[in-house]
Amino acid sequence: MPAAGPGTVPGVREGAFGNARSLLCRECGHEVELGPSYACPECFGPLEVAYDFPAVTREEIEAGPRNIWRYKALLPVPTDIETSPNTEPGFTRLLEARNLGRELGIEKLWVKDDSTNPTNSFKDRVVACALSAARELDAKVFACPSTGNLANAVAAAGARAGMKTVVFIPSNLEKPKQVNSAVYTDSLVAVEGNYDDVNKLAQEIAAEEEGWAFVNVNVRPFYAEGSKTLGYEIAEQLGWRLPDQVVIPVASGSQLTKVHKAFQELIKLGLVEAKPYKIFGAQATGCSPVSTAYKAGVDAIRPVKPDTIAKSLAIGNPADGIYVLDIARETGGAVDDVNDDEVREGILLLARTEGVFTETAGGTTVAVTRKLVQTGQLDTSLETVIINTGMGLKTLDAVSEQVGPAATIKASYAAFADTGIA
Repeated sequence: MPAAGPGTVPGVREGAFGNARSLLCRECGHEVELGPSYACPECFGPLEVAYDFPAVTREEIEAGPRNIWRYKALLPVPTDIETSPNTEPGFTRLLEARNLGRELGIEKLWVKDDSTNPTNSFKDRVVACALSAARELDAKVFACPSTGNLANAVAAAGARAGMKTVVFIPSNLEKPKQVNSAVYTDSLVAVEGNYDDVNKLAQEIAAEEEGWAFVNVNVRPFYAEGSKTLGYEIAEQLGWRLPDQVVIPVASGSQLTKVHKAFQELIKLGLVEAKPYKIFGAQATGCSPVSTAYKAGVDAIRPVKPDTIAKSLAIGNPADGIYVLDIARETGGAVDDVNDDEVREGILLLARTEGVFTETAGGTTVAVTRKLVQTGQLDTSLETVIINTGMGLKTLDAVSEQVGPAATIKASYAAFADTGIA
């Protein structure tokens, strides 16, 4: 049984977590009190937020701010969340991608472009929810282990909230992502090793230090809920209906599972009509433990050592990997992967068809979508949404050798004519 009702957590102000009821174990169903916990005390399974939702109408949502707080009734945040300093992410554009659709052979294609968030990635969504929880729990330090985008988002949000912020990254992270974090905080810590090494260190610090809120460790259940807003926005921007197919990049796997959760919540609340939909996952071959398990038809995820240019997806031991497998199979989707050259091709393809410069995660998603079409796993007659999670300026090295001047000429018409460009 839950230890506390909605908004009645001991030591925390009433309504601090909105309509959230408790933390619920995804494995055994045990419920625990809302707070800085992420593992079930009964079976050590992962915890997620459970709710007692009130009636919510489309009109109430549409009357809200043009950011994720329009969905505050469906998130673990207080009703006055807009009054707390935060980066106000979300409600990013949903682009009808006619040119890319023609190139891929998909009749109706959309790109959900999260590169226009405050720090140019979807991580601003999850961090905003984690920041609310950290503030309500009276945390003194706001922190994270990160492959880059999360570090940017945490550093910026912490600065906006006036909190001490510490972010941990692999030491070989792309330079632009390091700079994009260091400009917001003087406590950027580069750790020798890959993301899984950084994450392990973060868990050790969280266990030893009082008052530290690690967004994707001890307040992870609240943090992860922010990804639901991608699903909410897609449905609302499509005129309050669900797409037939969605292709989502997979790192930890949390984003994919939460988009699915969002769709299910919208159905249960009567905000959209129930319908079948397929969810596909995209990974880079150099770090594709979930894709490997999917293709092998097994349930266990075997951890790998990442070796790919898609560093934002380079999580060798994905926490939500088994749930990604379940959702892909349950919905009739799939999980596939592409190599680094295909990732680069995906970046250029999106840029040159739709004018959207994506980072390596988005290049992975575009390239996997193309592969799914080629293998017949994705139905080209169905309405499809692909999610672009970040801005290409963060991963310039990925394509810097593939692009540049088509010609270098003297300043004369004759020289230009000789290029054959006209």
